[in-house]
Amino acid sequence: MTNTNDIRDIKPPVEIPNGWEWLWWVLAALATIAVAVLIWRWWQKRRSQIPFVPPVPAHVRAKEMLEKALALIAHPKPFCTLVSDTVRTYLEERFDFHAPERTTEEFLHELRGTNLLSVEQKEKLGEFLGCCDLVKFAKYEPVENELRDLHGSALRLVEETEPVEIQAEGGKAESGNEHASHHASRLTHHEPK
Repeated sequence: MTNTNDIRDIKPPVEIPNGWEWLWWVLAALATIAVAVLIWRWWQKRRSQIPFVPPVPAHVRAKEMLEKALALIAHPKPFCTLVSDTVRTYLEERFDFHAPERTTEEFLHELRGTNLLSVEQKEKLGEFLGCCDLVKFAKYEPVENELRDLHGSALRLVEETEPVEIQAEGGKAESGNEHASHHASRLTHHEPK
């Protein structure tokens, strides 16, 4: 008699390792690295082809906005709002002085504690903003000549405080008042040969 417990199922096939399997793993890793490098180079090339557009300087934007404001001169309140907002925005961008969200009194009080503008410019700015506030909040109706005077005051402030562009020795233009005294002193101290 045979014992039924002695019968066992067939074992699964034994896998014999291939000596070339490591080669496939290395090739797959190299292919992945090559694809990553190609994608990176394509991205760098694409990024370098995007043209750099320099930002428009604050004084140029302010002059453009003041020019646009002239179209509103027949409507005193919108005109004064645009002109005063343009001056406040210009001062914020030009001097990194946060102005647009403050009341006129807060703005002028904080401005007095700085050396961003001359005393005369601060006084004229105070008069300018006060006149704009009369139109914006007190329903004052100025005549066109008064509005043109306000516009002229705003334009003068921008022109007086815009950075000075100087032609540097290397041919590149430098912008900024801080460079003016440096180059002026170099020009005055230059001795002829």
